[in-house]
Parts: sequence; C-alpha cells; structure tokens
Amino acid sequence: MKESAKINKPVLWLALIPFICIMILAVAFPESFRQITNSIRDFLGIHFGWFYLMVVFLCVVISVIVIFHPMGKIRLGDPNSKPEYSTFSWIAMLFSAGMGIGLVFYGAAEPLSHYAVMAPETTVFTQQAMLDALKYSFFHYGISAWAVYGMVALAIAYFKYRKKEVPNISSTLKPIFGKYTEGNIGYVVDALTIFATVVGVATSLGLGAVQINSGLNYLFGITQSINVQIIIIIIASILFLTSAVSGINKGVRILSNTNILLAILLMLIAFVIGPSLDIANFFIESIGAYMNDFIRMSFRTAASGTVAQQGWVQSWTIYYWAWWISWSPFVGVFIANISKGRTIREFLTYILLVPSIFSFVWFSIFGTLAMNGTTPGSPIIKMPISNMLFGIFNQYPLAIILSILAIILIIIYFITSADSATVVLAILSENGNEETSKKIKVIWGIILSSTATILLINGGLDGLQNILIITAFPFSIILMLIVVSVFKELVYEKDEMRLFVKAERHPTVDRPFKSYENQNKEDEE
Repeated sequence: MKESAKINKPVLWLALIPFICIMILAVAFPESFRQITNSIRDFLGIHFGWFYLMVVFLCVVISVIVIFHPMGKIRLGDPNSKPEYSTFSWIAMLFSAGMGIGLVFYGAAEPLSHYAVMAPETTVFTQQAMLDALKYSFFHYGISAWAVYGMVALAIAYFKYRKKEVPNISSTLKPIFGKYTEGNIGYVVDALTIFATVVGVATSLGLGAVQINSGLNYLFGITQSINVQIIIIIIASILFLTSAVSGINKGVRILSNTNILLAILLMLIAFVIGPSLDIANFFIESIGAYMNDFIRMSFRTAASGTVAQQGWVQSWTIYYWAWWISWSPFVGVFIANISKGRTIREFLTYILLVPSIFSFVWFSIFGTLAMNGTTPGSPIIKMPISNMLFGIFNQYPLAIILSILAIILIIIYFITSADSATVVLAILSENGNEETSKKIKVIWGIILSSTATILLINGGLDGLQNILIITAFPFSIILMLIVVSVFKELVYEKDEMRLFVKAERHPTVDRPFKSYENQNKEDEE
C-alpha cells in the first residue's frame, strides 16, 4: 500500500484550507488581521468567559471523582500491560509537551506583572500583592490547566487502549454520536485538532525564537532582529526534525529527561543565590492561599469588581483557560500515546499533581526573584517580556550561568514542543497510525517552522495567537462532550463489571464493554 493511501484526506483538507486562508490574510494584512482577531477574541472572552470557567472546573471535578471512584482501578490496556516508559521519563515528556516554553517565558514575568503592573485583587507593590501574584500564577499553571489536559488525554488513551479505537479526538465521542463520528462530525472534530495544533505550535515556535534571541543579545550582544530569529528557527527545525524521525523513545524521551534535569539545576542555583528564606516562606503561604481560594478563583469573573479587575480576569484567567483548551487536543493525543499500561487513577493523579507542584516551585523561585526589591521606578518593569528573565538574572550573582542555562532550557523546550507536535500531526494525518512515515513528519515539521518564520517576517504572530485563542470556543464545547462521553463510558464499563473492578475483568472480543456498539445496532435496526 502506498503511503499516500494512509492519509486521512478529508480531515487534512478541512484543516489546511482554512489554515492557508488565515495565513494569507495574516501575511497580506497583518495589522488589520490583528485588529479583527483581537476584537473576536475579546468578544468571546467577555461574553463567554463564564463558560470557559465552567468547562475547566468541570474537568477538575470529574478528574477528582474518577481518581477516587472504583473506576480509577481500570488499566489503560490489557490486565498485563506495563508502562512503556519509566515514571520519570513519562512525567518529563508530558510536562515538556504541556508547558515547555510558556513556563520559562512567564515564570518571572507573570508574578511581576501581578505585583507591579496590575494586581488581581489589591494594590500593587504590597505584601498582599506579592502573595496574590504567586497564588494566581499557581492557579493559571496548576491543577485546572492539567485537568483540561488530563481529561482529553484520558479520553483518547481510554478509547485507544481499552476500546481499541483510533487515537484521535473524534473516537472519544462515540458514546454520544455513535457511528456518526466516522463521518462529517468526526472529520470536523479531527480537523479542528490539526488546525489548533499547527497554529498553537507555530505561535510557540515564534515566541521561543524571540526569547532565545533576547538571551543571546544579553549574553553575547547578538542583534535582536528578524534575521537572527529566522536562523534560530532553521537550526532548531533541523534539530527537532532529526529528533522526530528518530521516534519518541530516542528523541522526545531523551530531550525531555535532559530538560527536567536542567530545569531542576536552574531552580536550585536560583534558590541558593536568591532570597532563599523569602522564597520558602512565600511558597508555603501561597500554596495555602491557593488551596483556600481555589473554588473562588475558579468561578471569579469579577462581576462585582471594578472595570479594571474585570479586564484583568479577561486578560489573564480567561486568556489562559482558552489557551489550555486550545492546546489540549495536541497535548492530549501526545500524552495518550505514551501512557499505555497505567491505571486511570495513577494516570490522573500524576498528571494533576506532579506538573502542578513543579510549576508552583518554579513560580515561587523566579517570581520571588523578580518581585524582590522591585520598586515603582525599577527599569525591569518596562522591559519586554522576552528580555525580562535575563534582566532579573542580571540583578543576582552568577547571572551569566543562569542565563546560559535558561537559553539551553528554552532551546530544548523549543525542540521538544515541535518534536511532539510533529509526531502528533503525523499520527492524526494517518488516521491514528503510530508507525507514521518519516516523510509525513518532515512535511509537518517544515510546515510548522515555515509558518513561524513567515509570521515573524510579516508581524502576523499576534494575529495567529489570537486565532488559537478563538479556536478554544468551539473546542470548549467539544471538551464538555468529551468529558460527558468518557465518564458515561467509564460508568457503563463499571456496570458491566457488576460493580466489581478487577484487573482480570477487561474488554475482550466477545465482551467489549462498548455502550455505543449497542447504540449502533439500534440505529441500524
């Protein structure tokens, strides 16, 4: 069979045609495109922000229920299935795909902004503002974000390993739509997944190139320019394509392990040279504040607050929730494909807690470094976000070492994000085939890097970032359906097991535990 016969052409064209049209608009009319997409993004945030809050909180609630319910004992695979990767490598890979560049990009900048520019609930430059800055940073990068990723990943992994379905988003909706997911409904859902992945990763690559350029400018005086950023993208593309064609086990796993170790080293050095006692104290107190205010923050629209506070919620919380929702198809598919052999309880517990705790420590260290000693007149406040981390390092000993480590970290995150996306896009393009051809991986890698390059040249990166946020609206509806679908199927399988979950009781050819097979038979009759 020829490779081209494997390609899911309807899905591919449904994703690529609107993407190409949007790219043409972004390149031909960058300023108008940015303004229009800004307006659409703001409209959705203002009028449907409450809906994003509800969807994300629903993911948290269902995740917790599944963890503590007997259905959490269900294994993703056959009874004798074992995890394909060590727990350390598994966590490293899912973290690199899920956060990556964003955590480095905003690790110091977000807390500093909440503390010095616009505080979410209080007055800037106060101790309470410092506590709130960390608390909300924890909130934006913590359990809520990972619950979104976790539910999508669980749905794909569950239907792939337990129900033997194709590992794409449309398969997770079979308990609701049955055989119709194999037609137009499925095509649209899977096309949206490919579209969001291409847009999201291309945007991330552009942002990563800008920050790497900023670091090189700080360290070596290399000019901050489009030409330098293009060279960075070309070099990084060669590296991530080399990694992608070598496979997950050799490429992504090794790079992700390296990245986690480098991140830990960077945090340890920063903790030692920084205000260690303040970092420890604010970490503990911020954790307490986060736990105490979690429900309130999860539903906070600032409806009774000032216009500025309402704007803050739109600009930060709603923006982040839309961002995580739009990234969840890509991250979910990737996590699902590396999670065979784990129980659902283990799967969700690790996904919700380990990356969240890592993020809390990260923000506590670099956020406190940023806020410590910052006054209304500090030049650091006016720095571009891409320069801010390096400007903060410059205020402490070993600034060069910290900056070099940060640049290496960003480069590897850059590579792992693109590498993971290339693998996911290849899988989706070939209708769930895990043994994807190297050719399709290379094609997707070139598309991703070319998109980032073109948008950097024409200034269309902001507009494309807006498009990613806009895609969160239709996908938030799909996400709700995914949550309902997987929960419905888990309950059905639990009932089929007669309320007695055991490893040896698992789906077989004669007893597949598929509620939607009965539904399909009824539809045919």
